[in-house]
Amino acid sequence: MAQPRISAYLPPEIDPTKAAVAFGRRALPKLNEELQSPELLTQQRALMALCDLVHDPEKVYQAIALGFLDSLKTLLVHQDQTVRQKTTEVLSIMALHSIGREGLIRSGVISALTGLLDDPVDICRKNTHQIFDMLAKLPEGAGGVLQAGLIPPLVLKLKTELDEIQELILGTLSNCLRVEVSEALAAGAVTVLKEKLSHPSTAIRSKAAWVLLEISSHAEGKIAVCEEEVIPVLLRLLEDTQPEVQVNSTGALMFALVTPQGRSSAMGAEAIPPLLMLVAEETSKARLNAIKALTLLAELPEGRHTLLAHRDTFQRCLDDPSEAVQRAAEIAITVIDWKP
Repeated sequence: MAQPRISAYLPPEIDPTKAAVAFGRRALPKLNEELQSPELLTQQRALMALCDLVHDPEKVYQAIALGFLDSLKTLLVHQDQTVRQKTTEVLSIMALHSIGREGLIRSGVISALTGLLDDPVDICRKNTHQIFDMLAKLPEGAGGVLQAGLIPPLVLKLKTELDEIQELILGTLSNCLRVEVSEALAAGAVTVLKEKLSHPSTAIRSKAAWVLLEISSHAEGKIAVCEEEVIPVLLRLLEDTQPEVQVNSTGALMFALVTPQGRSSAMGAEAIPPLLMLVAEETSKARLNAIKALTLLAELPEGRHTLLAHRDTFQRCLDDPSEAVQRAAEIAITVIDWKP
């Protein structure tokens, strides 16, 4: 079912044109004072002005140097929803700049934002997850999300959040689970992600497969993917009409098939025919991952026997424009041709 887009409209009394903003060195110090004002309207207008200013990375640098982040962290728990909305918006804009991301991570903004996961206002939650998503792209940010204990609640939020926010959560998880997966596995991430592979949203299906790819890159993650019988679901996605879904699904399969249990599960689910179809499609973005997955299946006697009849499919890949595809095809042929 289609969901309404999250609105960022403000109350009519918040007119950004009435926010007095001087330009130059005195602008930001004045705004910092207004953020700490007891007057609600003054705070709201200061935040509106700050939203405009922090699009400039130089202003972001100055704001961090002037201690704005301490003021903004205090406003995250403000009872007024407009203040929370604009505060999270300011932080999300700052997170677009490298200097802003570094400043937010150092100042402990990640921990300060955890209270907004259950905010009743959709746009506040969306802004919060945009910040997590941006910060997690940095190793230090991903570490900050892990240290803040956010992985279990993020996994749980995938069950209830709006689609727009689910996409952001999946982006955050894809970067954090590259580092460590035990908390996610304990929180039932694989089961939740398996359900998301059948979501009507292309973006959610694709990102769920990507998170499973990251999970499968860890030994304990490979085991969980096999035990939860995710491989048959990933195989169905090989026929998805969206190339990105195919790419991420074959990538997750490729990692899962490293284990004997994974290869056995894939053979039982008749993985070879759909993978061969992707290899045969010269324009398929998933071609490289499909070749690597089939190479792993060729290590099984029954897989090698089946693929011997399709050796020409791999032979044609030796002329592929991509050197990576050529190398993968050479390895595949070597494995297929191997005789005990």
